[in-house]
Order: sequence, then C-alpha cells, then structure tokens
Amino acid sequence: MDRKTLTAAFPHTIPVLMGYLSIGVVFGWMMSAAGFAPVWSAVMSVSIYAGSGQYLGVELLSSAAPLADAAFLTLIINFRHLVYGLSMLEKFQGMGWRRAYMIFSLTDETYALLSGVQAPDGVDEKRFYLAIAVLDHLYWIAGSILGAAAGSMIAIDTEGIDFAMTALFLVIAVEQWRANTCHAPVLLGAAGTLACLLAFGPDNGRFLIPALAILVAGLLLMRPRLERLETSPEGGEIP
Repeated sequence: MDRKTLTAAFPHTIPVLMGYLSIGVVFGWMMSAAGFAPVWSAVMSVSIYAGSGQYLGVELLSSAAPLADAAFLTLIINFRHLVYGLSMLEKFQGMGWRRAYMIFSLTDETYALLSGVQAPDGVDEKRFYLAIAVLDHLYWIAGSILGAAAGSMIAIDTEGIDFAMTALFLVIAVEQWRANTCHAPVLLGAAGTLACLLAFGPDNGRFLIPALAILVAGLLLMRPRLERLETSPEGGEIP
C-alpha cells in the first residue's frame, strides 16, 4: 500500500479514528477489569474485530458461559455482517486475496464509509478501499491495547461505558442521513426493527434476525429504484 493511497484514505477515516480509539480503550479497559491480561485484548481485536461482539465476549468470558450460548449470541449480534458482506461482493470484485480481508473487516463504521466514499482521481479504487479497512482495523487494535494497558494500572467502575459503541454508530448514521437524499432504506430498517422488537421482545436479541430479514427483502425489492436514484444526474428523488 503506497503513501499516496494512505494519504487519500486517511481523511475519510478520521471520525472512525476518534471513535475507535475511544471505544477501543473502553473494550480494553473492560477486559482488564474482568481480569484478563492486555495481550488478550490485542488478540481479540486482531482476530475477532467485532466491536459489539467483543463487548459481549467480555461478559461471556467473565461468566464462563457455555460454548453453545456464546455461539448463538455471537451469531445474533453479528448476523448483520453477513448482509454487509453480501452487499459488497460486487464492489470487492477483482481484489484477489484482499477480498477475504475486506469482508472480514466490514464493521458497522467501515461499511458505512465504504458504502458512500469514492476514490479520488489518480488513486486505485481497490487499494483505496483496502487502505480504509486497514486503517480502521489498526485504530481499533491501538485503542484496545491502550485501554488494556491503562486498565491494568487504573481501576474504575466500567458500568454503562459500553454505550460508547452505540454512540459512535449513531454519529456515523446521522452523517450518512445528511449526505444522502434517499432515506427509504433507513426508514425501512427502523420500521422493521421496531415492528420485530414489539412482536418478539428484546430477550437475547431474538428480534434481530427477523428484522434483518425484513430489511434484506425490502432492499431487494427496492434495488431497481435505488440504482436509478444513484445514477440520476440530480441525485434526488425519482418519480
């Protein structure tokens, strides 16, 4: 990865840098508070790299949860990443061995960036996408290590601190809302999630998979209209 590509990608990742350093520190601190050595925070961030999944992992490891429970809850929490990967297959075509890493690296925030960003003139598009993904991953690893190191030396009450992940995603979601004129996918996701939450209840996140199924089905039905909107000169609503 050359300096030109990194220089072009870095400004787009600054919001993620600020957020991932903060919430990565929170994760590392939670791991240390649970009694784990800093090295385990780094290992999880390198190999798992799923913010909310890692937060959940702290609780599962602390309570010595059964493997079946841990697997099911992890699937529920991270099921949306399957949708992310499927929606990006076309964009990642021609990336060779890098394609597997790109799919692995699709956190909520990286997905939000890649969905709307365009490579500048003179910068290879595929390398540009890879640079964004790698930078975001490094931010998360760095935050985790810093938090774990600090947590091993300073003890604080970490209750409620895991809301930092939700706060970061909300900030990026607001930016995406403001940057796009078509809000139908967001409204569909919100309505489907609310309906499933009311129908199935919040216990163990069992409403998430039905909500994602509604979102995927709705987006498939809306795809022709969304593609026309994306290619329209005005970029506005299409009659």
